[in-house]
Amino acid sequence: MQTAGEPCSIYFHIPFCTKKCPYCHFYVIPNRSLYHPQLLEALHLEWERQSHLLENKAITSIYFGGGTPILFDGIKDLLEWIPRENDCEITVEANPEDASDSTFFKLREWGVNRLSIGVQSLDDRSLQTLERIHCAEKAKQAIHNAHKAGFQNISIDLMYDLPDQSEEGWRYTLDSLDDLPIQHISLYNLVIEPHTSFYKRQIQPCGGIKSLRLLDAALKKFEKSGFTRYEISAFAKVDRQSRHNIGYWTARPFLGFGPSAYSYWNGERFRNIANLHRYARALKEGQSPIDFTETLSYPANVKELLAVQLRLIEGVDIRTFALPESTMQALTKLQGQGLLEHSAHQWRLTTQGTYFYDTVATEII
Repeated sequence: MQTAGEPCSIYFHIPFCTKKCPYCHFYVIPNRSLYHPQLLEALHLEWERQSHLLENKAITSIYFGGGTPILFDGIKDLLEWIPRENDCEITVEANPEDASDSTFFKLREWGVNRLSIGVQSLDDRSLQTLERIHCAEKAKQAIHNAHKAGFQNISIDLMYDLPDQSEEGWRYTLDSLDDLPIQHISLYNLVIEPHTSFYKRQIQPCGGIKSLRLLDAALKKFEKSGFTRYEISAFAKVDRQSRHNIGYWTARPFLGFGPSAYSYWNGERFRNIANLHRYARALKEGQSPIDFTETLSYPANVKELLAVQLRLIEGVDIRTFALPESTMQALTKLQGQGLLEHSAHQWRLTTQGTYFYDTVATEII
């Protein structure tokens, strides 16, 4: 058990994927068995290099992202190295096509207590649009199998705003949720990022009024099904909010391990080399794998933190910030536009503001 201290989190980037999705902009590589020991050795070297920073800290969440970390048996070794709180939230991302009953049972034995499953849709036509290699039935089966293996905290990703997405298919996805043992939903609109396959092919989201109708349908369904919106893109049953992601939105310190992993520590943001071989070689040669660092000075640091924390539906107590007068003026302006509201010192997005968060963030930063 980790000695009580300042809360912090750990992130591991596991880059292996069976197939890279055409909208994915993360660092991923083909899942080849010869890469696994190389990554595990490098992660061990990085852990030895960085673990001293965790002295007198309380590790409250560990997150394995990617990529598809459920493909990596090294998770067992990694968890054996890490002293942590007894109630530490440990999440592993999984894709339905890569999840087997035996894998779910192994994860539970290793101490994993939360899954994030990349469902994206329960409409086969939408899954084909996204070029996913699982079908809707396989996604449902994976969720049920995870629950049978003992997982009581299952999150799924859903995506809307797809090219030519039908409202009928989206309603089918939403109506299917009631039959699934899930406790958390992350909802994303399709964003076409540079350097992705969709970007190169000039694929476009549906956008416009239709996009708003799809979002509104999801918001109504989630509320009816007992999922409370606690962040712009996150919805949870009672006591099932993502502890790890809340840390990102509230500037809890975290260390990232693995190629391309970001960290935020003592006010500094840094990132590892986004290449497994160069990342591993640097560590083997006793060098730092970090290739980017950034420390924001005042007032840019508090502006960014305010903008990020406003993603939380409960809002922000601005007494915790030393805000410059120009930022207070920006808040007042946004209130006048109907995008922010406040009671006493607590500022939050209005319902309209949740639709135009990017405008709010831009105005503040």
